[in-house]
Amino acid sequence: MKKLYTTLPLLFLPLLIMAQGWPSQYKGVMLQGFYWDSYDATKWTNLQDQAKELGQYFDLVWLPQSANCGVQSMGYDDLYWFADYNSSFGSEAELRSLIKAFKDNGIGTIADVVINHRKNKSNWVDFPKETYNGVTYELTSTDICSDDDGGATKQWADQNGYSLSPNKDTGEGWSGMRDLDHKSENVQTSVKAYLKMLLEDLGYTGFRYDMVKGYSGSYTKLYNDYAQPTYSVGECWDGTNTIRNWIDATEKTSAAFDFQFRYTVRNAINRNDWTQLGKQNEGNWPLVSSSYQNGEYRRWAVTFVENHDTERRSNAAQDPIVRDTLAANAYLLAMPGTPCVFLTHWMACKKDIKMMINARKAAGIHNESSYANHTNSTGYYGVRVTGDKAQLLAVVGNNVANYTPNEQWQAIIKGYHYAYYLNRQAETAWIDLPSGQYDGAQTATLTAVSQQEGAKMVYTTDGSTPTAQSAQATTGTTVNIPVGTTVLKVALLTGSTVGEVVTREYTVTAFEPHDITAYVNTDEVGWTSVNFWTWGGDGTHTPANSSWPGDKVTATVQKDGRNWYVKTYRMNSANDCVNFVFSTNSGSPQTVDVNNISEDTFFVISAETEGGKNKVNTLSAGIDNAVAEQPTATGTTIYTADGRLVRTLAPGERMEQVLPTLPRGLYITGGKKYVVR
Repeated sequence: MKKLYTTLPLLFLPLLIMAQGWPSQYKGVMLQGFYWDSYDATKWTNLQDQAKELGQYFDLVWLPQSANCGVQSMGYDDLYWFADYNSSFGSEAELRSLIKAFKDNGIGTIADVVINHRKNKSNWVDFPKETYNGVTYELTSTDICSDDDGGATKQWADQNGYSLSPNKDTGEGWSGMRDLDHKSENVQTSVKAYLKMLLEDLGYTGFRYDMVKGYSGSYTKLYNDYAQPTYSVGECWDGTNTIRNWIDATEKTSAAFDFQFRYTVRNAINRNDWTQLGKQNEGNWPLVSSSYQNGEYRRWAVTFVENHDTERRSNAAQDPIVRDTLAANAYLLAMPGTPCVFLTHWMACKKDIKMMINARKAAGIHNESSYANHTNSTGYYGVRVTGDKAQLLAVVGNNVANYTPNEQWQAIIKGYHYAYYLNRQAETAWIDLPSGQYDGAQTATLTAVSQQEGAKMVYTTDGSTPTAQSAQATTGTTVNIPVGTTVLKVALLTGSTVGEVVTREYTVTAFEPHDITAYVNTDEVGWTSVNFWTWGGDGTHTPANSSWPGDKVTATVQKDGRNWYVKTYRMNSANDCVNFVFSTNSGSPQTVDVNNISEDTFFVISAETEGGKNKVNTLSAGIDNAVAEQPTATGTTIYTADGRLVRTLAPGERMEQVLPTLPRGLYITGGKKYVVR
C-alpha cells in the first residue's frame, strides 16, 4: 500500500486569506470628510458632533491622515506612524472618540495611508524611532530608494557618510519627501505593523492609499493580505488603463478612484455638452462603465466628481468643476460603483444630496448595478440604472426642464439642472423631506410610486408603524413638521395591506435668520486699515474679494470712546458661524485664526503674538455696559476678556487702585467688564 506522507504537511499549512479589495454588490455611499486646509471644519470634535446625521446617509467616511506631522498639515508630509496622534485636527483621544461615534452610528472610517514617501526628522535621511506594543520601529537611510529625488538624496548621503538602499524606486518618483523602498524588509515590517495598528487599535475599517503610482501595486497586495482591511482604495491618478493595470497588480485586493468618471463629468459641465456623459469621453471609458472590459472593474470603482486636489483652492484654480455641482452629484449618486461625495458639496447642497442618497437606496443600487443610456442631447443626459428594488432614471443638464419621460416613470426629485424618477413598478412611498435637523417648521410632501391610479398611502407622525386605519394620503399630500422631534412613517396601502414602511426622523428648532456684527479694534497694534478674511459655516461667508487678504473694511463706529471697524454677516441656521483672520496692509501682519463666531463679537487685536501672528481678544456680549470710571468692584482677581488671569490682589490692595496700572484693554473682575484706556 502506497503511503501518502508527502501530502500530509499540506493539511497543516495555514490558509492564505486574500483581502477582498471591496465588497461585491456594495450599496454604501462614502464621504470624503475633508477639503484642503479644512482644519476647522474637519476637527475631530466637529465631525463627531455630526455622527448621527452622517450615519443616516453615509456608510464610510474618509478622514485625513491622522498622525502628527510636526507642523500644521493636511497629513501628506507624514512623520509619525505609531507614537503621536495629536494632529492638526485634534488629539488622539478625540480621534478615538470620533471613530467610535462613527461606528456607533453605522459608519466605517477610512484612514488616509501615506506610505509612498515619508518626512524626515532633522536631516535628509533620518526618521523617528517609535515603540509600539513593546516593539521599536525605525526607518533608516538604507530604506530610501537609491534614485530618490533624482539622485539628489544620494549625493547628499555620500557627502555626509550615509548609505541608501541599493534598490531603485518601483514606481514614479517624487521629490517632495523621501521615497521609501518597499523591497526593504524593514519598510515592509513597519508598514504592516502600522496598518494593523490603524485597524485593530485605532479602529479604522479600511484604507485610502495615497499616491499608489509611486510604488508597485504588488506591495499593496502584500500589505492588504496581511492587514485584511474590509475596504481599500488607491489614488492612481491616471487614465483608465493605467488604473486597471494597478488594480490587476494588487490582484484585485484594492479598489481605485475612478478618475476618468470625474473627467467625464467635468467635461460635460465645463463644456456645456451633456452628450459627453453618453459618449464617455469618446472611448476613454470610466472604470464603472459597462463598455470598459464588459463592466468587470465596476466593483472596484470608487467614483467621485471633486476632491481636495481638484477643488478650487483660494485663488489657485486647480481643476474644479465650475458650476452645476448638483447635477454632478445627481449623476454620481445614480450610477454604479461606490460614490464618494466631497465634503464641500455636502456642506453646500446637503438637502439635495440627502434626497439623492435616499433615492439611490430606494432603488437598491449597488456598485455592480447595470445601467443604460436613456436619453442624450447637448442640453441633457438621462441614465437608467437598475437596482435590486427598482429602476432609477436620473436626468441631468442645463435643459433638463424640457425633458419628460413616459408614464412608467414617477418624478420624485426635481432640482437645479437635475431630476430623479423611479419606475412605477417600485411600489413604494416617497417622502421629499430627508431626515435631519432643520431650522423652523417644515413640510414634507408624499408621493405614491405605484402602477395603481390614485394609489393611497397611510402615515403616522409619532413613530408608530402605520396600519390600514392610520391617516391616509395621496400623491401631493403635505405633512406639517413642527418644532420639536417628529418621526414620520409612510407606506403604500393596497386594499387593506400596508406595504414597506419608509421612515424619516426630524429635529426642528425655532430659529430665525439674523445678522451678526463683527467689531474690530486695532488701538494696541496701531493698524490704520483692516482686512477681513472669512470662511466656514454654511459656505456663504466668503469674502467679496476672493483673493487674500479678503475684504478691506473701512466702515467704523464709535463705542465707549474707541473706534471699531465693523462688518455684518447673515446667520442662516442654528449651526452657522463665521471664521476670521484679520490683517492690515496687503495681508501682513495678520492675526491667528478666530473660529466659530455666531453672535455680535468685539475683537481687540493684541500686540502679543503667537507663531508670528497677532493674538485676538474677543468679547461676545458687547461693551456698552463696560465701565471706564474708577471701579468700585469688590473682586479679588482680574482677567482679560478672553479669560486669562492677569492679577490676584494682595491683602489690602484695592481694585480701583490696581486697574489703572494695567495696560489699556478690556478686563473682567467681580463679574463685570472694565475698560482701561
